[in-house]
Amino acid sequence: MTAVAETPVAPVVTAAPGRRARVLRRLRRNPLAMVSLTVLVVAVLAAVLAPWLAPYAPAQTDFSHTLAPPGTPGHLLGTDDLGRDVLSRIMYGARASLEVGVLAVVVALLVGVPLGLAGGYFPAADTVIGRLTDLLLAFPFLIMAVGLAAIRGASLGNAAIAIGVAQVPSVIRVVRSDTLRLKSLDFVAAAIVDGAGDVWVLARHVLPNATSAILVQATVAIPAAILGEAVLSFLGLGIQPPAPSLGTMLASAQQFAARAPWAAVMPGLTIMLLALAFNVFGDALRDALDPKGNR
Repeated sequence: MTAVAETPVAPVVTAAPGRRARVLRRLRRNPLAMVSLTVLVVAVLAAVLAPWLAPYAPAQTDFSHTLAPPGTPGHLLGTDDLGRDVLSRIMYGARASLEVGVLAVVVALLVGVPLGLAGGYFPAADTVIGRLTDLLLAFPFLIMAVGLAAIRGASLGNAAIAIGVAQVPSVIRVVRSDTLRLKSLDFVAAAIVDGAGDVWVLARHVLPNATSAILVQATVAIPAAILGEAVLSFLGLGIQPPAPSLGTMLASAQQFAARAPWAAVMPGLTIMLLALAFNVFGDALRDALDPKGNR
C-alpha cells in the first residue's frame, strides 16, 4: 500500500514555556528591571488600594494646617493651600494617571494593531494607511492630544481617548514593521501555499508572533500617556477639580512654589518615577524578549 505524503502544516511560533522561562530569567538578572518592576508594583498597589491606604479623603480640607511642610504630624508629605493631605492626593492622583494610561493604550492598540497588520500585509491598504499615518505624525503628540481633548471636553474618559488617538500612529508603525518582517518568513509562506486565507494567516501566524513587539510598545506608551494626562490636567483639559490628579496638583501649586515647594515637588516626583519606571522596565522587557540576546 502506497504511503501518501501529507502536506506540511506551517508552524505557529508561540511563547513556549522555555521561552517564558528565559525571559523571566533575563529580567531577574537585570537589577534595573527588578527595581523598576518593584516601583511599578508598589505604585499600582497604592493606587488601587488608595481608598483604604490613604490617611484622608482627597478633598478633605484642614484650614488649620494649610501649606504645612512635610513631616507635620498627621501629614507625612505636607498639605496644599487648602489643607488637603498631599500624600492622599498623590495616591488618588496616581490612580487617575494609571487609569488614563491604561485606557489610552487600550484605545491605541484597538485602533493601531488592526491598521498596522493590514498595512504590513496588504500592499494596497499600505498606501492608504501609510498616508494616514504620515498625516497624523505631522502633528506632535501633545499638540494632537490637547486639540482632541479641547474638542471633546474635559474629563478622564475624553483625556484617555484623546491621548489614545494621538498614540495610534506609533502603534501602526511598530505593528506594520513587524508584520512586514513576519510576512517574509518561511512559515507564513508555507501557510499561504497550504491554502490558508489572509485573515487566518494574520490571526493565526502573524499576530501571535507580533505580540512581543506590541507588548513592548504598550510599556513605552503608558508613560507617555501618563505625561500626556498630567499636561492635559495642568492645562485644565483633563481631570477637573476637585477630583485629584497629579497635573491639577501641579497647576494649583505653581502659585505657591516659592513658599511651599513640596506641594509641587511631590506630584512632580511621582510623575517622574512612574514614567521612568515604565520606560526602564519597557527597555528591559524588550531586551529580554529579543531572541538574539544573551541567555
